[in-house]
Amino acid sequence: MLSRSEQTIRRAVVVEGVGYWSGAACRVEFLPAVAGTGMNFERIVDGVAIRIPVAVESRVEASARTNLAVTNVGVQMVEHAVSALAGLEIDCCLIRVSAEELPGLDGSALAFVRALDQAGLEQLGPPIEPLIVTEPCRVADGDAWIEAVPTEEPGLSIDYELDYGRGPIGRQHLAISITPETYRTELAGARTFILQAEAERLRAAGLANGVTTSELIVFGADGPIDNPLRWPDECVRHKVLDLVGDLALAGRPIQGHVRACRSGHRLNAALAARLRNSLRRRASA
Repeated sequence: MLSRSEQTIRRAVVVEGVGYWSGAACRVEFLPAVAGTGMNFERIVDGVAIRIPVAVESRVEASARTNLAVTNVGVQMVEHAVSALAGLEIDCCLIRVSAEELPGLDGSALAFVRALDQAGLEQLGPPIEPLIVTEPCRVADGDAWIEAVPTEEPGLSIDYELDYGRGPIGRQHLAISITPETYRTELAGARTFILQAEAERLRAAGLANGVTTSELIVFGADGPIDNPLRWPDECVRHKVLDLVGDLALAGRPIQGHVRACRSGHRLNAALAARLRNSLRRRASA
């Protein structure tokens, strides 16, 4: 079982960049938070600070990203920042943003991790209460699925199968135990990827027109265009990076083993919701 106190960061740090979808500049300020508050985004709207919890209840449906909102005030593409926090075992943090969409940066969580490492960790005292997987829990949509099963090992482990069929991405597999060290070295630098045909459809729809091949991996017929891979299996590593962020919507660190095949943000969040609901059922029993 996980045995540590809740953690926050020692001091405020800032990451700045431009959103993929909107093209708008965004300043992301990570701030220390007190025990028991979890992760929360904050936007200032008409002079009023609106807080948006990182929770399944805040999630709104979106294509190819994780968006959150309360009272019609939202934040978009939060998965990389949230993944960095969860991967580094930062439980409580206020994330103040100057725009609705977080910056895409190089398509990975690396800039967020470097900033958070500069901030350092602060022990908050109260022990962390993990969400312990006590029975198998599975969600599926056609040939895409994700499940969580109990494990005797502490913390979260993930086994992910990516399958793009025949083509430059193909099939990739990654099995990994999530710790701050493995997150930093094996996942944080894995970048967003997209097929060239998908990128062209987005641009035709007026979206992501400012994004270049240096800011994410665009796969043509023969492989990445003008952007070498950091790992041969970088695509599945990025899927696991996203999954770590989406599972944080459960509101607690997860102790269990998660297996997935072709799962994306929607199924990831559905599993987080099922796990959170199972915890509530146990608490009320």
